[in-house]
Amino acid sequence: MRILLWIARGFFILLAAGAGLVLARSINNVYFQPEVLRTTGDVAKEVVTHQPVSHVVVMAVCALAAAGLALMDWLFPRKSIANISAVAFGIIVGIGMGALFRLVLGLTPIETHVLDSSQLLLTVIFCYVAVVVILQTKNQFRFVIPYVEFHKQTKGARPLVLDTNVIIDGRVADICETRIIDSPVVVPRFVLQELQQIADSSDRLTRNKGRRGLDILNRLERSDKIDITIDESPLAEGESVDNKLLKLTKELGGRIMTNDFNLNKVAQLQGVEVININELANALKPAVVPGEELDLNILRNGDQPGQGVGYLDDGTMVVVEQGRAHIGKVARVVVNSVYQTQAGRMIFGKIKQASG
Repeated sequence: MRILLWIARGFFILLAAGAGLVLARSINNVYFQPEVLRTTGDVAKEVVTHQPVSHVVVMAVCALAAAGLALMDWLFPRKSIANISAVAFGIIVGIGMGALFRLVLGLTPIETHVLDSSQLLLTVIFCYVAVVVILQTKNQFRFVIPYVEFHKQTKGARPLVLDTNVIIDGRVADICETRIIDSPVVVPRFVLQELQQIADSSDRLTRNKGRRGLDILNRLERSDKIDITIDESPLAEGESVDNKLLKLTKELGGRIMTNDFNLNKVAQLQGVEVININELANALKPAVVPGEELDLNILRNGDQPGQGVGYLDDGTMVVVEQGRAHIGKVARVVVNSVYQTQAGRMIFGKIKQASG
């Protein structure tokens, strides 16, 4: 997408320079025609009474003006994905504005050749400006008559926007491999930049986390089981990544996938739908009910005297009464109670029978 945008900008600059050449030639043909003077011997002599307009100067001015518009487009990039209808409407508006200015200029004593050249140049400029403006503001652009609103219409699954923490976590790649996600996955450019900054950190642990996140992104891009894209929306100066992430998700009409507790709460307050990967992991854990018996490897001491602690295959912690004497062994544990918290699930049980 970025390459296509730069190609379009370069083509626009060349087209503006060509329009400047046509304009300069028209002006010279109309206003700077050489006067023919008759001399003795019937020898015709042409004399130019005024200095003609330089083609190079006019082309350079038009090209610089086009480059300035392209620079503004680069500094203030699009806010949403471009579509064919917005581009077509922008071209129609540009042509209409060019024709309108032709009518206005036609009221002045300007030659036809100059009017044609001016209309060509103005039409090119108006088309470019109209397309850029509509692409950047189509989510908010609205007509009073006939009250047509441009907004993103989601077809099929809504896009899934990933934040930095869930990429570093890594479980999202395993989830995508199961083909359970059929939504397009979006990774904002500013999230990728944040991962690069973390990977370049001087702290060893932080650096390893950043590199792990980049590896996970490479794995997602190589996967043929999901459709992943990089969104080019920039991060405004002084704006936090979380705030920009919420705004982008609203513009795309998507959902955020995260494991950040604070981001989850802020998103709920702002009406943004969130998929918490920790809640998803808890929902996929097998159900354990009081009275059920488990074979559990007791690994360490608990907080209270006589307690032992073990873990299920999914990582759920099990606190075992009278389990301290069985540390390092596999014991038969009877479940007494199960507690579900925001941090996860915790199981309490007691020893029934040791088995090895």
